[in-house]
Amino acid sequence: MADQASTLTKLAVAGALTAALAAAPTAGALAADMEKCYGVAKAGMNDCKAGEGTTCQGTSTADGQMNAWVLVPQGLCEKLVGGSMSEG
Repeated sequence: MADQASTLTKLAVAGALTAALAAAPTAGALAADMEKCYGVAKAGMNDCKAGEGTTCQGTSTADGQMNAWVLVPQGLCEKLVGGSMSEG
C-alpha cells in the first residue's frame, strides 16, 4: 500500500514538473515570473548547477539532486514534493 502511494506521489510530481518545464522560457531567458527550484530535477534534466564535477545543463547525476535546479513558474516550487528555493 505504501509503495502504491509512493508511486502515485512520484507520478504527480513528474506530471507537475513536466507541465512546468513545458511552460518554461528558452534557456537564455529568465522571465520575472520564473524561479529556480532545487531538488526536483530528474537525472540529466537540470537547467544548471549540479555540484562539483559538473558543468551545467543536463549534468545532474541523480533524481532529486539538491544542488541541481530547474526553472519553474513562481510559486510552484514549494508545492512540489522535494522542491526547495535554496540549494541543499
